[in-house]
Amino acid sequence: MISVDDERFMAAALALGRRNMGRAAPNPAVGALVVRDGIVVGRGYTGTGGRPHAETMALAEAGEAARGATIYVTLEPCSHHGETPPCAHAIIAAGIARAVTAVDDPDPRVAGRGLAMLREAGIAVAHRVLEREAKREHLGHILRVTRNRPMVTLKLARTPDGFAAGALHDPRLHITGPLADAYTHMQRALHDAIMVGAGTAREDDPLMTVRLPGMESETRLRVVLDAELTLSPRSRLGSTARRTPTLVIAGQGVDPAAAERFRQATGAEVIAVPSDMLGRVSLEAALKALAQRGVTRVFSEGGPRVAESLITAGFADEVILHTGGKPFGGAGRLALRPAAAAVLEDEKLYRLVETVQFGPDLMTRRERIA
Repeated sequence: MISVDDERFMAAALALGRRNMGRAAPNPAVGALVVRDGIVVGRGYTGTGGRPHAETMALAEAGEAARGATIYVTLEPCSHHGETPPCAHAIIAAGIARAVTAVDDPDPRVAGRGLAMLREAGIAVAHRVLEREAKREHLGHILRVTRNRPMVTLKLARTPDGFAAGALHDPRLHITGPLADAYTHMQRALHDAIMVGAGTAREDDPLMTVRLPGMESETRLRVVLDAELTLSPRSRLGSTARRTPTLVIAGQGVDPAAAERFRQATGAEVIAVPSDMLGRVSLEAALKALAQRGVTRVFSEGGPRVAESLITAGFADEVILHTGGKPFGGAGRLALRPAAAAVLEDEKLYRLVETVQFGPDLMTRRERIA
């Protein structure tokens, strides 16, 4: 029997799990609450780098108060021995009377076994509470397990007349104001990696860091899709790669000697993956390589062409579109050409989930319909 209180506490557990989102990879950012007689006696969330698990943190805080209590967990508790014992064992040993979970874990090492262990131990189990919300929070983990790729959040900015940039050699176009820019930095913090294409890296010379008060020491993996390894070692990405992790994903035809010279000059890592039919880095291969490194969530700011490729290939799981307040009024590069725009606006493929006004800038957020 699922109650309103179950949904209320699960919503709180989901919010708690987001506390370390962007830091928990390769594990999902799980949240857990131990509740006794309507009072929260233990809280936990996945630690940096994936340890400790949320359940063990919450149980440790609850101590003896966990006996006879209810635990709320946003993902099915693990049932396998990894670097730590199974969380299902910890829940049983703590004397928990009831477990409420949000979404089943598709990992074949778990996949229903965690819940089965709890039931066999006599623990009452309620599952799939706020399942849709939990699937959204854990989509990176789910896709990494089921499709061998991380989830991708695509961010684009455009003028009201549809442009992302001016013509070639025009000065960089500043579209959004400080509120929208701060939101972008927050989104960067919620992802494991920040990704751009080679054109954006060359033309905008971005830093791709999280620049929010109190997060100056935070780093995220910076990823550049650069088929021909054109990124300059003197660029801001190249010159800061020794202190901020940077990965250049090149095409399969890149000269290994050139890749080694770039690595020695910058400290960045260079890998080669298959190219697509147009000679560009295969997005499927690049995302697979990131998943194999434990990346679960990617924030793409890669420019119009990378954005179009992600949308049309079905890899853009979430699309954040900022529309500035000032028209460009000239000839430039469209943020999205008609074919990609039609996919994004197709209600059978994407659902509009949020619209927010950031000063003069309008933000819309869409989710891909699985």
